[in-house]
Amino acid sequence: MGKSVEKPMRRKPKKAVRAKPAKTTKQMKTAKPAKRAKSKLRIKVLPDLPHTDTPPAPSLSATVLDRLWTVVLGRRSADPAVSHSARLLSRGTAKVAQKFGEEAVECLIEAVAGNHDLVVAESADVLYHLIVLWVSSGVSPEEVWTELKRREGVSGVAERAARSSQLAVAFGLETTKIP
Repeated sequence: MGKSVEKPMRRKPKKAVRAKPAKTTKQMKTAKPAKRAKSKLRIKVLPDLPHTDTPPAPSLSATVLDRLWTVVLGRRSADPAVSHSARLLSRGTAKVAQKFGEEAVECLIEAVAGNHDLVVAESADVLYHLIVLWVSSGVSPEEVWTELKRREGVSGVAERAARSSQLAVAFGLETTKIP
């Protein structure tokens, strides 16, 4: 049998790169924009919604939250072995608040991760646990709705400034800046 001999690969010499002449101002104005390379990364961009003082009417009203509050209120006397609401309420306000905080953090994590469907699900958990917290704390939905109506149409900046000046007066401070 014959002996095979490897031949060295011959490389093609590199072409010299010539510098392109600079474009004139006229050429730059009439030049077509360069095509961008297509990226494999796809990002869903949601359109910015215009800010209006009057938001669109919600498709569901707060009545669903009122009904949920009524159900949770009724579960205060239920058997904790049968009702999740009763079990939460039997542990006291501190544990209810802790559970609400956990659910809120889970919602935040999903929002930062951009998981729309999980933000919806976690938001429902947050609202449920907030209502359990209301029941545990003796707060009614009407009190919250009244407070929201009071704030309606008030700038958040103006409302916060009013609160900080009220605090300053209450504590006898000479400044409205709260450290």
